[in-house]
Amino acid sequence: MAKKSKARLYVENDLKAGHEILLVGNLGHYLVNVMRLSGGAYLTLFNGRDGDWLAEIITTGKGKAQIIVRENIAPQRPEPDLWYLFAPIKKARLDYMVQKATELGVSLLRPVLTARTNLDRLKEDKIRLNAIEAAEQCGRMTLPVVEGMIKLDVLLADWPADRLILFCDEAGENDPGVFPIGRAINEASAWQDHPKKWAILIGPEGGFNDQERRLIRQHAQVVPVTLGPRILRADTAAVAAITLWQSFAGNWQ
Repeated sequence: MAKKSKARLYVENDLKAGHEILLVGNLGHYLVNVMRLSGGAYLTLFNGRDGDWLAEIITTGKGKAQIIVRENIAPQRPEPDLWYLFAPIKKARLDYMVQKATELGVSLLRPVLTARTNLDRLKEDKIRLNAIEAAEQCGRMTLPVVEGMIKLDVLLADWPADRLILFCDEAGENDPGVFPIGRAINEASAWQDHPKKWAILIGPEGGFNDQERRLIRQHAQVVPVTLGPRILRADTAAVAAITLWQSFAGNWQ
């Protein structure tokens, strides 16, 4: 009879059969006080490197659980290399955006400071915890890397030459040099020497100002795109852009 997992958790420990792990802090509290699990219960563990593993709780105490790793139940899967660059927005919508970007498979999350950015500082640990929770729930085997906020001009000045930027230009609908995102990805994919690495850049509430748009558009690695005739909120634009990228260039093909 298959053993039923009661929870799926991210851990930083190496995972191998027979390895014992003591879960304390938030993880121990969650298992013992929230899920109310005890000895004999099974859970799934992942660490972003070793796939999914079935583990068994041996004993529990006050806010802690001793577990033993039993068997590998799914090998590690490769995932597309897509960075998501975003201007920070208000907390509830930012939480939603981080969750959905994680569920949709981005490999890196990086906030970008722009002229119209409403927030000038973020707690990276909060973003990471949000991403961990989303990965645990959606069955993803890796976590996106969370990097600190960076100014737009600094980001572009030190941009890697082997990665294209899909610039979601909310002011580009009637610009002949801006293409619908699907067409732009297909045309970029036809370039003989085009890189396989991508990033998506989405601006703040109110969009990029004219100076920022010029700075972005003149960058050699930028592919300006439009997400359609409607002006989307930043969190909606994130879901739309990442979904379309996964459909045309990611692992949804």
